[in-house]
Amino acid sequence: MITFSPSDIPQNILHSHLVSSVGPRPVCFASTIDAQGNPNLSPFSFFNVFGSNPPIAVFSPARSGRTGQQKNTLENVLEVPEVVINIVTYSMVQQASLASAEYPKGVNEFVKSGFTSIPSEKIRPFRVKESPVQMECKVLEVKHTGTGGGSGNLIICEVIHMHISEDVLTPDGRIDQQKIDTVGRMGGHWYCRAHGDALFELAQPNFNLGIGIDAIPASIRNSKVLTGNNLGQLGNVTHLPSDDEVKQYAAENPKKLSEVELHKQVQKLLEQNKTEEAWKLLLG
Repeated sequence: MITFSPSDIPQNILHSHLVSSVGPRPVCFASTIDAQGNPNLSPFSFFNVFGSNPPIAVFSPARSGRTGQQKNTLENVLEVPEVVINIVTYSMVQQASLASAEYPKGVNEFVKSGFTSIPSEKIRPFRVKESPVQMECKVLEVKHTGTGGGSGNLIICEVIHMHISEDVLTPDGRIDQQKIDTVGRMGGHWYCRAHGDALFELAQPNFNLGIGIDAIPASIRNSKVLTGNNLGQLGNVTHLPSDDEVKQYAAENPKKLSEVELHKQVQKLLEQNKTEEAWKLLLG
């Protein structure tokens, strides 16, 4: 493992390490407007939401690592502290890449990238019609983290109005993760698509406390087959099967397996999310 302080390496190499290791990063379009009413549209992967009460979104137009120049988006929000956060999906990603080009101030990226601008209801910047989720925001604070190339400018926004396309909703009105088809930015020219087999569900503990990996018998915990993820799944149960349940399972599924074979069978059950059955097999 290499070890270094950020000041030990060139800024462009440090930038590459950071964005290549912290990913995928969600991508949004920030739509702003300057004091003269000129619209600007720019994609950002230094972006996320940071609360729901109040609803807060944060993104960062970093200074150019090559020139040190600040982005038009930053200049605009300092003039007009409003922004629309438009979520970028796979069907938009090529146009989004086109809009990321460093066009001169005053050039309309809606026109350059072929997106449709539509009026917002509460603020002045336009929305991207093609985006399935559009958040009208007021800018609460701009925090500058430096003045050199690559330095960030955290724009903290409060969402005051939202628009969500019915096309990405479930019957009960929630956003369907399969339908929305979002993308994430990786390092270099790499992106990823949150769709199909790339999506998986993971039960959250919430108020149910799992027994923990430390409660798993050492013979299982020190398995040469079961991974950390497997142990985490086993440790996320709130209780172990009863002795009667284990005996009944063993009677119905009589098997004589070596420890390695047993743990491989348990691993298959865990991959199928049959955690309770995996525990019964382990304890039988």
